[in-house]
Amino acid sequence: MVSNTYARAYAEVYEILKHLNVEEISKIPKEKIDFYNANRDKDYKFKINPAINLEKQEFSSKTYAIIISLFRNYFATDGQKASLDDILKYNQEIKEKQKRERYNPDQIFKDKRKNNINIITENNLPVEVKKENFFIKFISYIKTWFTKLK
Repeated sequence: MVSNTYARAYAEVYEILKHLNVEEISKIPKEKIDFYNANRDKDYKFKINPAINLEKQEFSSKTYAIIISLFRNYFATDGQKASLDDILKYNQEIKEKQKRERYNPDQIFKDKRKNNINIITENNLPVEVKKENFFIKFISYIKTWFTKLK
């Protein structure tokens, strides 16, 4: 079972592949094309406008990822593959940097330590301990025992 976002992306990719010529389609394995066809969302209606350049059309991010993968694996020259790998590596480094800034573990733990220190200092108030005499405890125990018998 394919998630809905991937099913829509497969539908978009399949529509794009239908607009390629036979020579270009022959470079992609038939199993891949069959996979996209079998797993696409058949209820999702997506049309490509042939008057607009493919780069300017609106696709989902999953569709872009699949198209880039297809281009890299089946159409790109060695030089294009190297430059594409550099671009993808650079984009991944930017995402990692953004994640690091957003979810900085040093900052998260620093904030928690500050909160814990405040809680600890507020709870360090002296507590009065009541000391009861043994005799008073014994009498109260007997009283509770007699009240239960009644």
